[in-house]
Amino acid sequence: MVASYKGPKKSKLYGLEDLTAKLPAVKKAKGHIEFKYKMMWTALIVVLYFALSNIYIYGLNTAQTIDVFASFREIFAGASGSLMDLGIGPIVTASIVMQLFVGAKIFNLDLQNAEDKAIYQGVQKLLVIIMIFVEAIPQAFGYLVPDTKVVNSINAVFPGYGEFLAQTIIILQLFFGSYLVFLMDEVVSKYGIGSGISLFIAADVSEQLFIGAFNWQALNNALTYSLTNPPAGAFPKMFYIIMHSSSSYLLTNGVVQILFSPPNPMIAVLGTLLIFFLVAYFQSSKIELPISHERVRGARGRYPLQLLYASNIPVILATALLANVSMWTLLFWSSPVLSKVPILGHNPLLGSYPTTAQATALNISATTPTGGLAYYLFSPNGLSDWLFPILQPSGYQNILLGHTPLQEAIHIIVFTAFMVGFSVLFAIFWIETTNMGASAVAKQIQASGMQIPGFRRDPRVMERVLKKYIPAITIFSGAVVGLLAAGANLIGTVGDTSGTGLLLAVGIIIQFYEAMGREQLMEMHPVIRQFFVGG
Repeated sequence: MVASYKGPKKSKLYGLEDLTAKLPAVKKAKGHIEFKYKMMWTALIVVLYFALSNIYIYGLNTAQTIDVFASFREIFAGASGSLMDLGIGPIVTASIVMQLFVGAKIFNLDLQNAEDKAIYQGVQKLLVIIMIFVEAIPQAFGYLVPDTKVVNSINAVFPGYGEFLAQTIIILQLFFGSYLVFLMDEVVSKYGIGSGISLFIAADVSEQLFIGAFNWQALNNALTYSLTNPPAGAFPKMFYIIMHSSSSYLLTNGVVQILFSPPNPMIAVLGTLLIFFLVAYFQSSKIELPISHERVRGARGRYPLQLLYASNIPVILATALLANVSMWTLLFWSSPVLSKVPILGHNPLLGSYPTTAQATALNISATTPTGGLAYYLFSPNGLSDWLFPILQPSGYQNILLGHTPLQEAIHIIVFTAFMVGFSVLFAIFWIETTNMGASAVAKQIQASGMQIPGFRRDPRVMERVLKKYIPAITIFSGAVVGLLAAGANLIGTVGDTSGTGLLLAVGIIIQFYEAMGREQLMEMHPVIRQFFVGG
């Protein structure tokens, strides 16, 4: 269909135009939507997200299921074994592929052209559907284990097809949940405030942070409370140890247990607060360009360019790429089918993983890589995952997994470099694919009747001025969010979330607050609404 396209348009993707036009989608509102209705739609979608994350897949044996996205749950905004199992993973992966192809000029599209942008978005919807099956099928035939009762009941009707049909039912449920997430994201984007994907991440991370900070349940619910089995939450654990330990125990073991012992040590709480203030600082920092109105003499203002110009989207894409590396290396290592693929299958250079017996002996997850590329790109979570093993290797053999302190140090450097490098790369692609580049912004400023004082009112002149700022802050913003995400993971956070998830949640909440302010401002002043809509 694409290869045979002979139409007048430059891109062969127009061969998919008829197909993408038939895909289920949420229509854009024709007129202005009042602020109260935007808030209502936003709140409704968030409630629906939480409801779907608690509806578990029919016919799934949860006891034997392995969560291949365990380390990236907060980024994918999903819940293992539920309709939200894949979360936003297929959407983000499709976005990565489309951005890379457009950025590399493989797709001959000009995203400042309305028709090209429309076909870009349509093909991305089609790619989301493909990615749902790409991520769902390997899991359903390897790690999402069907319940034997369901398999037997199907076998009674269709002898010999019980397991296959049970796996097919699981895949269909994953498709339903994932495509529903995609439509929910569109509802928020067109009828609500902000981005649905961002809201799902923030909601999931906020829940995990609250549980990690205030969970009063014991580490092991089967045992009574004790100094070796305190409450799991950071603050309940601290108060329990202080109240129930002697002064000598508190000074020797208690302080270390409160500050550094997982889960949810107080150092993670301090790291959480540090990341919050750093993100808030960078988010509020702006470069302001003076502008004036061409027709109203004396009417001057400033056009703000945020220091985090590319926002947190680059780090979402970089982390999603990490998650895909983790998933596929795991599948190629242990999947009954993919492990037999030549070169890629069971290749320790790509990634090796522990057996069930090894995972139990080392007290780690079966999805924790023990070697290869997957190991060096695996995200740490807290000082006890890397710093303490490097400083005291003899006491942390279960963390080092047979590696030397030098190899662990290289692991940290490679992981950090990956996060920074790919965040910068995706920041550049994101700016170009969302009409935030110098050329697009120059046209937006001119269309609003504004100009930069002292320069001719010419988009090319304005573009040259903006090119002094936008490319630099794009690279800077990508590097900063990548470094903050990696640093947050290294310091650690409370709850089952990661430093990257915390970084995203803080940035998303700040942006949502700013978006609410803009929406209220537009509600009060129709002229300002026209300026924002036109820009």
